[in-house]
Amino acid sequence: MIKLFDGAMGTMLQAAGLLPGACPERFNLEHPERVTAIHRRYVEMGAEIIETNTFGATRLKLAHYRMADQVEAVCHAAVRAARAACGPATKIAGSVGPTGKLIAPLGELSFEEAVDVYSEQISALAAVGVDYILIETIIDIQEMRAALLAAKAVAKVPVICQLSFGADGRTVTGTDPATAAYLLEAMGADVIGVNCSLGPAQLLPVIEAIAGATNLPISAQPNAGMPELIDGRTVFPMSPEEFASWAPKLAAAGATYLGGCCGTTPEHIAAAKAALEAAYPGGAAPARLIKDPVTALTSRSRTVFLGPAFSPVIIGERINPTGRKALAAEIKGGSWLTVKRDAIEQVRAGAQILDVNMGVPGINQAKAMETAITELSLLVDVPLAIDTTDAAALEAGLRVYPGRALINSVSAEPDRLREFLPLAKKYGAAVLCLPIAPGGVPQTAQERVAIAQQIVDAALAAGLRRQDLLLDPLVMTVATDANAARETLETLRSYRKTFGFPTVMGLSNVSFGLPRRNLVNAAFCALALDAGLDAPIMNPFDETLSDCWNAAQVLLGHDKQGQRFCIRYAQSAGAPSSAKVAGNAATEGDVLTCIRKAVIAGEKESVIPLVRKALAEGLTAIAITEGGLTTAMTEIGEAYGSGRCFLPQVMLAAETMRVAFQTLKAELPSQDMASKGRVLLATVRGDIHDLGKNIVAALLENNGFTVIDLGKDVPAERIVAEARAQRADVVGLCALMTTTLPEIDHTIAALKAAGVECLTMAGGAVVTAEYAAAAGVDGYAPDAVSAVKLTEELLKRRKRGKTRGLT
Repeated sequence: MIKLFDGAMGTMLQAAGLLPGACPERFNLEHPERVTAIHRRYVEMGAEIIETNTFGATRLKLAHYRMADQVEAVCHAAVRAARAACGPATKIAGSVGPTGKLIAPLGELSFEEAVDVYSEQISALAAVGVDYILIETIIDIQEMRAALLAAKAVAKVPVICQLSFGADGRTVTGTDPATAAYLLEAMGADVIGVNCSLGPAQLLPVIEAIAGATNLPISAQPNAGMPELIDGRTVFPMSPEEFASWAPKLAAAGATYLGGCCGTTPEHIAAAKAALEAAYPGGAAPARLIKDPVTALTSRSRTVFLGPAFSPVIIGERINPTGRKALAAEIKGGSWLTVKRDAIEQVRAGAQILDVNMGVPGINQAKAMETAITELSLLVDVPLAIDTTDAAALEAGLRVYPGRALINSVSAEPDRLREFLPLAKKYGAAVLCLPIAPGGVPQTAQERVAIAQQIVDAALAAGLRRQDLLLDPLVMTVATDANAARETLETLRSYRKTFGFPTVMGLSNVSFGLPRRNLVNAAFCALALDAGLDAPIMNPFDETLSDCWNAAQVLLGHDKQGQRFCIRYAQSAGAPSSAKVAGNAATEGDVLTCIRKAVIAGEKESVIPLVRKALAEGLTAIAITEGGLTTAMTEIGEAYGSGRCFLPQVMLAAETMRVAFQTLKAELPSQDMASKGRVLLATVRGDIHDLGKNIVAALLENNGFTVIDLGKDVPAERIVAEARAQRADVVGLCALMTTTLPEIDHTIAALKAAGVECLTMAGGAVVTAEYAAAAGVDGYAPDAVSAVKLTEELLKRRKRGKTRGLT
């Protein structure tokens, strides 16, 4: 059945008397009858689900209004106000919005604090009987994970998870709709969808992508088009009739929970109700094609599929201190340089998943795993497998990982089943089932299948799904058992016949004690792939193994007509294999090239000695900055613009650049490292959302600009005064709320009237290039990376006397 949400709340509150800059949630306490009246209008127009006026009711948001201790009171009053407007069949969704802060390491908010903040709000909503928890307008999958974990822990009602996507089809931190759907479904979301940021036309492909990844219900709450500035007023151009014309199309794409976001009114909802009734009488949802479940692992920005229907993938084995004394010593000493280099190089060499093991005796493995997973999730875009026998280390890694990880592994031992399976369920992880039981290591394929069945049964009983399970056939060494390899291959065939689950196994144990181990491993890999192996855990740097892998892909039909094989090997008989192309920033090329590569790769540890080396070679600070640092950020900016990397990688590179600048200043204390320019940033009056502005500030500072950050909810008068006093070259304005957009126009007009000689730029979720141009802004920045590029271009054009019309 199709369910209809209500529309926008903020603009309705303003019409009801909410003053600019006032707290919308305070209305629940001071004017509950006005909130009820708004809800009632939506109910009268056909809304079946109304959202509480609690979008910003976390203590972090309420603190701006000195109301941090009133979370419970605000939420309880909001639910009472909503219930007073309800008909007998009307449902109430407790609205839970973003905290306004990025979660570490992208921002300063810890994951644990985010979970605690959301738990407080959701507990308050659940205590007074909401029918749904609606987590909405989230731009970072890690924040959605925190909110969803909180909701599942403290509420017993369905949870709706709605992200906001940009025009590129990704969230601000790089998550695409399908990747989000695979992760959130595994974590227990009941409805997955999208709201805000775009109009219905732009959200249609987002809904289609979600529908292609999940059979769960889907929600869609688009804006009434994109905002325009008309006669000094912010206007969403889409009429109720035009907005409503898209509702059946969104339903046909898979959305069965429909409503409106910014710019929509009760009239928009009434029109949508009529259009849906005409297209689908009685609210019967159009039939959706039910998809067969697939096993998918995700990072923040990428999904990797495993199983018989997909080409085999390589799981890189190198991040494992077992048998690597130098790596173990580094991990014990708190250095992550080799771990990060191994990660980058394995991905370059063809690994599509990385196994992460922190098994160093004498260390806090939980803390080490948390650090490693946090660092690697910023650095590479491939999914991770958490390889540990320690439950505390497993949870530490799963908790901070912004994706769907693989647990390597779970045996049939009672302690392992009892401790690991609930963690897999809680965090939405996949599980590698290892057929070892308390009675010992099974020797035959038949015994291994029987033990695997025990683990599968236990996993399903714990609430895991079939697509959450992968099987390890157990690899023993042929040096001590002549039948070891044969039994492993037979186990693979039996697994495929009995279960059909993806199979994963490490290769290297088979050759232990033999010479030419890489040759034995390569031959074993080829045989195993033919027997049904989907993902070997292997060393992608091994040339023999890599060559065998590439040839096997052709012979088994995974590389059609050998196209990838030809590209890799056809240049010459001695063309390098994937194992040979790996290198690292600290050892390849001249020193400026090394610095550039270190910044791009985010190698904070290696950039310091590289900068010192450049100075020792006689290079000036300007040469290092322009030849190494600036060129690196230009290159990563281009990669970001083309979708080859995402905000986490950009911020890591910018942080590496900042470390390089600091090193230059420390090594050359007598030299003044000239600023590129002075940039004043502010979120306009009435708007307490400064997340985007904070990202802009960080990137500008790390790129050599002096930043004066005035914070959020800043009146035009202060911006004018500070711009003059600070001699700002550029003033950047941010607005994330439709109700505060006019403050951009007002502030620009005030700067011009005061005669402040500065250039201006604007951005924010609700700002468009057309809106910025109409407001008289010199340039529009759709995102933080563009803001850095725009600032540089503004200053260059200022020298040439041309500034207007930049985007």
